[in-house]
This record gives sequence, C-alpha cells and structure tokens, in this order.
Amino acid sequence: MATQRIPFREPLHQDIDEALVEKLVRTFYARIRADERLGPIFAKIIGDDWEPHLQKMFAFWSSLTMLTGRYKGQPMVAHMKIKTVTPGDFDIWLTLFRDTAFDICPKDVAPIFIDKAERVAESLKLGMFFDPKAVEAPQEPNSPTGD
Repeated sequence: MATQRIPFREPLHQDIDEALVEKLVRTFYARIRADERLGPIFAKIIGDDWEPHLQKMFAFWSSLTMLTGRYKGQPMVAHMKIKTVTPGDFDIWLTLFRDTAFDICPKDVAPIFIDKAERVAESLKLGMFFDPKAVEAPQEPNSPTGD
C-alpha cells in the first residue's frame, strides 16, 4: 500500500501563490510611494530603484504565507536603523496594507495576509520603540490598617 507524502510546509491557503504575493506587494508599495507621509520615508531609504526591495518583499511574504523559506533577511535589524519612523507610521502602513489586501486578495485570503501584517507591525513597533523604563512596576496594595 502506497503512502501519500504530506508536505512539511504548505501555503496557509490554497489560493495563495507567488503571483498573488507579487500583485499584492507591487500594489501595496505603489500606494506606499504615493502616501504623503510614508512615501518620502521609503524613498529616502530605497531611492529610485525599488525592484530589489520588491524582490525582497516577494520573498518575505512568500515565506510568511506559503512557508517557502525564501526570505533570508533580518527585518528588525534593517528597521532599527531607520530613525525617521514614528509609532504612528505603523498605523498608516497597516491601513494601506489592509486596504490593499482587501482590494487584491480573495475575501477569505485577505485576513491571512492582514493577520501576518499586524503581527509584523507589532513586532517591529515593539522592537523599535519599546521603553522598559516607561512601564510602571505594579504597585503593592496598601495593607489594611488597624489590624
């Protein structure tokens, strides 16, 4: 009796493929470039030739959603070098990404990309802006008096 080989890594959804990833990424970054706040930040870092960045993002999103392992970078290290980004910029980034995912992806696939984007944004935001000194230590409750 032959056994069926079960792939170790499968896409998170059967409709996710490289063509969808590329269309999503290209559309998203076109919107980033047009955004009055994020466009100049990205342009300063990327310059005029966006294709190498887009290729890297194809690999990144392919790895996240199709589990291909194509992406070999270190996004936290790259983002820690950027000093012009504010925590609020991640909200703009996520809004653009959500809108793009809903516009490009099948309705049952968009939430998969959006969930990954939200996790990525939260991780980067924590890594870039978390200040342990700003977190208050829990205060002990006052002990009852008169016992």
